[in-house]
Amino acid sequence: MRSLKTYLVAALAFASLSATAQTKKVVDRVDQRTVQELDHQDVTTKFKSHAFITLQGGAQYTLGEAKFKDLISPNVQLGIGYQFNPWFAARIQANGWQSKGGWNSYAQHPFTYTYKWNYVAPGLDLMFDMTNLIGGWNPNRFLSVVLFVGGGANIAWKNDEANAIAANVQQLDDYKLEYLWDGTKVRPFGRGGLQLGFRLSDAVSLLLEGNANILGDKYNSKKADNPDWYFNALAGLRINLGKTRATETKDVYRDVVVYDTIYKYVQEPVVVKKEQIRRDVFFTINSTVITDAEMQKVKEIAEYLNKYPEAKVVVSGYADKGTGNERINARLAAQRADVVVNTLKKDYGIAENRITYDSYGDKVQPFEENDLNRVSICIAE
Repeated sequence: MRSLKTYLVAALAFASLSATAQTKKVVDRVDQRTVQELDHQDVTTKFKSHAFITLQGGAQYTLGEAKFKDLISPNVQLGIGYQFNPWFAARIQANGWQSKGGWNSYAQHPFTYTYKWNYVAPGLDLMFDMTNLIGGWNPNRFLSVVLFVGGGANIAWKNDEANAIAANVQQLDDYKLEYLWDGTKVRPFGRGGLQLGFRLSDAVSLLLEGNANILGDKYNSKKADNPDWYFNALAGLRINLGKTRATETKDVYRDVVVYDTIYKYVQEPVVVKKEQIRRDVFFTINSTVITDAEMQKVKEIAEYLNKYPEAKVVVSGYADKGTGNERINARLAAQRADVVVNTLKKDYGIAENRITYDSYGDKVQPFEENDLNRVSICIAE
């Protein structure tokens, strides 16, 4: 009996030791390696050179001997230019419509005479944005102050009134306009001026402009032994053609140490912990189209969801507060969220029950810089 008891105790002890060995995890080897992991994204906005057109109208004052109000005439100006950098641009413009002249006769019959003629003056202006030159480029600045200098050719015609007055005065008192001209005359001119721009959007600015133009003494038919002048006061619009700035997104990575551990005995399944992933899909102004560069981010979200079948994604659409209005921005934000959701479902086969989405219009601004809020933020986990 004693030998039987001894045998049973030994058998139980061996079974206990065997069970312990099956559940114990013994480390065999630990390998260390360094990889790069996306840490954050640096987004910068840079100036982009672009063309523009200007459309302006107003009034002209031509220097003469009549009353100020009698020498006011209508004036228009059209221009096309190119903004080479934030502070320098060049513009080809054509200014014209009508000029007026005036002089006094003090001979036998004193009269004050006024007369008008037509002209067009194409030329080139060199333009210097003093606000950007002094204060640095700011794409959201409301007021810009621009100084310009230039010149060109003044083409004048239809001086009939001056010729008729000169003929009548000569009959009365033998007074003559010494620089009287007829037909079409082309004369060089120089000019300078000041332009105030009020930003309405990235594409459109309201312009107020004043310019002074100088020609030789023969422009207004009257000899004065000094240059002739006319001054224009204009209001209108500047319309930018194409994008005025570009947004660059740079991925910044950090080094991560990863340990690969091999166990001799693994009784329990290894649980893979998934990390949250976020991608910001940026859009251009007034657009709901995903560009090729931003489409890569949608693809990365889809790859993450395919890798982790239990993961889900939340898509939030936004619009920037600096442009548009609340109604337009609400629509843009919703459409920006929709286009990301539809791409995940249709292009990458992500099930609808794994996607949650919403839009916030311009009521929520996740980024400090205005233009970055044209975005859909995707968070998957």
